[in-house]
Amino acid sequence: METIIYHIVHPAWWETFANKEYYESETLSEEKFIHLSTFEQVNGTLTNFFKGSKRLFLVHIDASKLISNLVYEDLFDTGIAFPHLYGRLNKDAVVQVQELLAGEDGVLKV
Repeated sequence: METIIYHIVHPAWWETFANKEYYESETLSEEKFIHLSTFEQVNGTLTNFFKGSKRLFLVHIDASKLISNLVYEDLFDTGIAFPHLYGRLNKDAVVQVQELLAGEDGVLKV
């Protein structure tokens, strides 16, 4: 069964990996994992961490195709576990890259 998880990224950063078979988030080297979200978590992540952004990519990832270790963690004791990818994202697990544009109200949402 295909489980889709999501990564939000600024288009310019995503494009730096255009000719590579993998992707690394801007924070991977310091945090040791790539932040991901379930579908239900995406709009909250957009609101909490990407406010003011006009254009982003929502990367749809088939979790069953990941090579790096995927762990669901509640790092801040909120009762909500987010998926974290400990290592590079192999791009053959990416099933879609969806462009998100801010609406007239300036808000990005799926």
